Amino acid sequence: MQPDHLSKQISFIQEIDKIKYIQRKTKLFNSDRPENDAEHSWHLAVMTMVLAEHSDTPIDVLKVLKMVLIHDIVEIDAGDTFIYDTLKSHSNSDNERKAALRIFGLLPKEQADEMIAIWEEFETGVTNEAKFAKSMDRFEPLLQNASNNGGTWKEFDVDYNQVYEKKKVIKEGSTTLWSYAENLLRESVDKGILKKKKS
Repeated sequence: MQPDHLSKQISFIQEIDKIKYIQRKTKLFNSDRPENDAEHSWHLAVMTMVLAEHSDTPIDVLKVLKMVLIHDIVEIDAGDTFIYDTLKSHSNSDNERKAALRIFGLLPKEQADEMIAIWEEFETGVTNEAKFAKSMDRFEPLLQNASNNGGTWKEFDVDYNQVYEKKKVIKEGSTTLWSYAENLLRESVDKGILKKKKS
């Protein structure tokens, strides 16, 4: 092992501590405190372990865990874009890729290459693992908003159709979880915590 191998790993570990300071718009369950990116990633990892059996296809759970744990690390540089932001593009791929290269690039080359590849696989969303990881990423905030009397849906005046469009990616990873999500969205409309424009 080269002498700077460990020092590079420690530099990366120190750098990613910054993810704990990145606040998301979504609040913790039954709370008015915003969730931070580290809490979000941890929650997705536990959700993955618990819900993996609902994947429509066989998945490498360890790879999904890696995806959900590192997918938002790029927000240290690129920042968090609210999913329903109408002014800023949620797919900020150039800035995020630059961030991935810088932050994962702190690691020894072999580990850096692996992390970048996993992050890119998640972003592309084509493999079974990426589809399930994205299901987790969209499912958690839905559960949070439902627990918070509408949460960010109400706070930012988000319509049912906007939520449905963003959440239907859940279906790509799990039809079971999507069925649950659809029911929860309908219930949220019925309870008046998610508005639905009359057609």
